[in-house]
Amino acid sequence: MTPDAYCRRLADLPGADFHYSLLGLAPAQRQALNAVQAFTLETSRIAEECRDPSVARDKLGWWRVEVGRLFAGDPQHPITRALHPQLAAFNLPEEYFREMLDGASMDLEYDAYPSFNELTLYLHRLGSTPALLSAEILGYQDRRGTPRFAHEAGAALLLFDRLDEVRRYVQHGRFYFPEDEMRRFGVGPGDLLAAQTTERVQQLFAFQADRIRDYQRRALEQLPEADRYAQSSLLIRLELAMALLAEITADGYRLLEQRTRLTPLRKLWLAWRLHRRERRRAATKPSV
Repeated sequence: MTPDAYCRRLADLPGADFHYSLLGLAPAQRQALNAVQAFTLETSRIAEECRDPSVARDKLGWWRVEVGRLFAGDPQHPITRALHPQLAAFNLPEEYFREMLDGASMDLEYDAYPSFNELTLYLHRLGSTPALLSAEILGYQDRRGTPRFAHEAGAALLLFDRLDEVRRYVQHGRFYFPEDEMRRFGVGPGDLLAAQTTERVQQLFAFQADRIRDYQRRALEQLPEADRYAQSSLLIRLELAMALLAEITADGYRLLEQRTRLTPLRKLWLAWRLHRRERRRAATKPSV
């Protein structure tokens, strides 16, 4: 199996939001995004998959050495071998990959965060940083607005994942809702481990959902018109996340009892519609 095929098998899963976000992209961009996504998934899951924290730390330490080998031109892992030709092609900075490893390490250091202020560093490392890499691969003209868009969009996507997958995370002993907010709504860890969404838990989830919408709104406000079409892949991921968030909201945030999902056909329709809209929008944009 080639390195690119390895990354594609890991990252480009049929039915996943990421799969639909690749719609309309050039093959080189798809390969690069698959490699970045594979790196993100492979490293961020280490803390969850390793029962022994010392084993997880050793694995993350190996990845830190491997990032050094990658940027020295001697990668060993299929993911880094797939990444290697993309570094120069898309100007991907070494510090971004190290930031993601630091974010993955935080899952070994924290099982909860006292307040949202402490959580923001985690959001930056594991949410915003992969989105910034994606923005580089997708390309942009505005050197100020578009990175800000990617930063806010990535945080929104990570916050959404931590809400949507709350049951899985709490079963692994990780609580991504700030402790002061849980106290504010009268929710304890045991309430999140129960298979019932009480009114207090519902209010906590609704508060988190509002924060996600705020991040999404700020992201869109930062995105310059000139870069909208180029950044369609990130826009599609936001669109799909917000569509599912709307379904979760309509269902009363019953995330502890069941999984709410969009059908593959609806995801395809939403992705295709957004891509077509942005393409037409770019085509009708007056020339400067």
